[in-house]
Parts: sequence; structure tokens; C-alpha cells
Amino acid sequence: MQSNSRYSVIIPVYNRNDELNELLQSLTTQSFKDFEVIVIDDGSSERADSTCEKYIDKLSLTYFYKENSGPGPSRNFGFEKGTGKFMVVFDSDCIIPYSYFQSVEKFLAVHPLDAWGGPDKGHEKFTILQQAMAFTMSSVLTTGGIRGGYNQSDKFQPRSFNMGLSREVIRKTGGFKFDRLAEDIELSIRIRNEGFRVGIIPEAFVYHKRRTNFSQFYNQVQNFGRGRVRVGKIHPGFVKVTHWFPSVFFIGIIVTGILLLAYRPLGILALSLYGIYMVGIFIDALRVTKSLVVAIVSIPSAVIQLVGYGVGFLKEIYA
Repeated sequence: MQSNSRYSVIIPVYNRNDELNELLQSLTTQSFKDFEVIVIDDGSSERADSTCEKYIDKLSLTYFYKENSGPGPSRNFGFEKGTGKFMVVFDSDCIIPYSYFQSVEKFLAVHPLDAWGGPDKGHEKFTILQQAMAFTMSSVLTTGGIRGGYNQSDKFQPRSFNMGLSREVIRKTGGFKFDRLAEDIELSIRIRNEGFRVGIIPEAFVYHKRRTNFSQFYNQVQNFGRGRVRVGKIHPGFVKVTHWFPSVFFIGIIVTGILLLAYRPLGILALSLYGIYMVGIFIDALRVTKSLVVAIVSIPSAVIQLVGYGVGFLKEIYA
């Protein structure tokens, strides 16, 4: 491991060797080279040491294996091992564009930040389903608008798939407190409460695969909904009206079904409103992805995202 790197890349991983391999490969192509990589294997049954060994001569890389504790504590473990001025956290299912660190360097030279995040996007090599999920998670028409790269620096909360933190931020906040489920949102709130400079770097985006099927995606977004409520219980006021939208969407589907049986004209009206919304998602997906197939698949992706989040949100509210 090189000493005193500019950046320490922290990657927790759990049974995702194929994805980790793609992530590490993308890091070898970076135009800015002053970074080290720390992989924390969080008790995987399929250890990642052999994957990491392939990159020992290509990256300043160190691998650690530890008992399973969740991504939050695993990232904290990585913070303790890192030598960089900044810690950069990536999820193992990301691919990093070659200009990522160059973009961060350019931005920080003009706008010094203590903590930052960047958008996530779909990659043309992703499956159709992964591209659709990437779109719906970044669209302003769904709950993921904050991830889409819009300049909301006064409200932006860095997320753990693409997050940079100074050593002082980590020292003062103590890093992640939650083991999982909105651990990044909870940390971002405390970072702002401490008065640190936080912002989004639009050019510092990552390609984020999400999940490989709708069932996995549903479980993931359900956890997002649960996590938001967990954050609200610790930080009152951080569950906004907008966070209820997926739950209202889910309840509205049930009500629409009842109305179609009990009072068909009103049910048809409600169904038509959902139809207009889905058309809007289709048009926006077509505009962004330039793919008719991805735009079509984005419709069920958006429904699953909203229903999953809404169900998780309601479960945690009334748990």
C-alpha cells in the first residue's frame, strides 16, 4: 500500500466477486493515479482475495477479510486503514469512469468541499433491466431525483455508492452509525449538522448496476423505504411529505382496484391518472436513454420501485 495517498478508495464487498472485478478493472483506467484501494470483505462465503490478487500489480490495493457486520461498520474499518486525505466510498456494483478523480480534482480546486457525492447512471453495457432500474432511480418523476445530478447543493445528501469524505469529517462524526439501511443518509445529516461544506459534483458520476432482477430490486427499494423511517426516528423532521409519495402511490393502486369493482367510472378515472403518469415515465426514459426497449421496461421498474419503497416505508412506520 502506498503511503499518504490523495484518495483512499473504500470498497466493502459481500459475495460479489464478478462485480468487484469490474469495479477494480475500471479503477485501473483512471487518468488520475494518486489513490489507494482498500477492499473490505465483509464475511463473504465466496472470499474476494483471489479477485483482488489479479490487481495487486495494477493498483495500490490492500485486501482485508473480517466477520460480517454490515456495510456501515465495514466502511468504518476501511477508514481506519486508509492513508488518504480523502476517503472515497464506492459500492461494489459500480463501474467508475476513467475521469472520475480528475473531475473531483478539478471541482475541489475551485469549490473546496469537506464531503461530496455524485450521480449514478446506467451504462450501455448493462442489461436492459439494469439500465431501466438506473433510469428510474435517477428520474425526477420517481423518488430518485436527488441522484440524477441536479444542482441541489443546499439539500444534497451524499450516498454510499459514490461518496467522498475528508479525514476531519470522519474524525468529527465517527463515520457510519447504522450498520445498514440508510446508513449513508444518517451520516450525511450529521455531516451537515456539524457545519461541514457538502456538495454534489455532477461530473463525478458512477455507473451503478443496481440489481439483476426485479425481485432483488424490490427488496432493495423496500429497504430504502424502511431506512428513511429509521433516519426520521433519530433525526426528527427528515421524513418529508415527498417521502410519503411511494406509499400514497401503493395505497392508490389498491383503492383503484376496489373502485373498479365498486364504482367503475371513478375507478377508470383513477386508472387513467396512473396511465398518464406511466406515459410520462416512458417519454422521459426514452429521452434520457435513447432506447425504446429500456423506456418500456422503465414502466414496470418505476412501479416496482415506488411500491417497494412505499411498502417498506409503511412497514417501518407501523412496526
